Amino acid sequence: MNPLRKNTLVFVLINVTAITLPIYLSGCGSAASPITTAVTSSSTKTDNSGNSGTKNTNKGGGTGTSGSGTSTSGSGTSTSGSGTTTTTSGAVAPAQALAVINMQLLSNWNGVYDTGTGGSTSTSTGVMSMVNTPSLSGSARKFVTTFTNNGGERYWVSFASDTVSTNFLYDTWVYLDGSSTNIANLEMDMNQVMSNGQTVIYGVQCDGWSGTWDYTVNNGTPTQPKGAWVHVTTAPCNPRKWTTNVWHHVQIEYSRDDAGNVTYKSVWLDGVEQGLNATVPSSFALGWRLGTLLTNFQVDGLGTSGTATVYTDNMTIYRW
Repeated sequence: MNPLRKNTLVFVLINVTAITLPIYLSGCGSAASPITTAVTSSSTKTDNSGNSGTKNTNKGGGTGTSGSGTSTSGSGTSTSGSGTTTTTSGAVAPAQALAVINMQLLSNWNGVYDTGTGGSTSTSTGVMSMVNTPSLSGSARKFVTTFTNNGGERYWVSFASDTVSTNFLYDTWVYLDGSSTNIANLEMDMNQVMSNGQTVIYGVQCDGWSGTWDYTVNNGTPTQPKGAWVHVTTAPCNPRKWTTNVWHHVQIEYSRDDAGNVTYKSVWLDGVEQGLNATVPSSFALGWRLGTLLTNFQVDGLGTSGTATVYTDNMTIYRW
């Protein structure tokens, strides 16, 4: 998410109005149809925005509570495919949640250099493809990012339209190979345009500079925003320390209120929960289409030049 410029150990604030909005808006004209064919023992449900979703039925052994604003922990196993996994437990969305699953298969993914990374001489390019090895589902998305001077590539996809949902569980599997030594940060965001027209940015990254999980905050106002990363010193993370050539399970829990204050709850990595435990303002007046839901998957480079390859599979976002 390019509202936020990164540095090694300090926050760098920039005016979010400097975002090149057409980068995002080109994907917001129409929501992609949620994928429902790969869910086992589930029923379809229509949300209040009129988009079909897949109703969660507590896959993985967890128990959802109707009307609950939080997810619960449970156990589960990976699906068929190639690659070793590292976890069998994690967060489980409640039964009433809508799920957009296998988002790595959506055809409207885009990639762009994030001008908020690196410096004036930084660059990045990204190439995406679908592969069956490594994969868990049989079809994983491969991101190959080539960069100079710590440049980062933001990959993003618009996947639904919803102004009503206020609770979310981001759930994906990530595979790193030996090129992970070239990764500074892995960023996994979600954006939602509320009924008042303001965009809520749910931003989370594994920050290799600070060695922490970070979340985003707007230290200004929606119309005069000042975006910043907050380092959670009690939640360590560095993508270069992730075991290579295995699948890692990443789950992120957050919610919002009607004013655009985001409560960052927890990050689960390979079944281990790390609390973020913060409620902060995170709404921005960007002029996007009402109801837009999109996710960013960003790879930031480390060093003067290099290439980093990352895979994602079974990418799912639950909302309720």
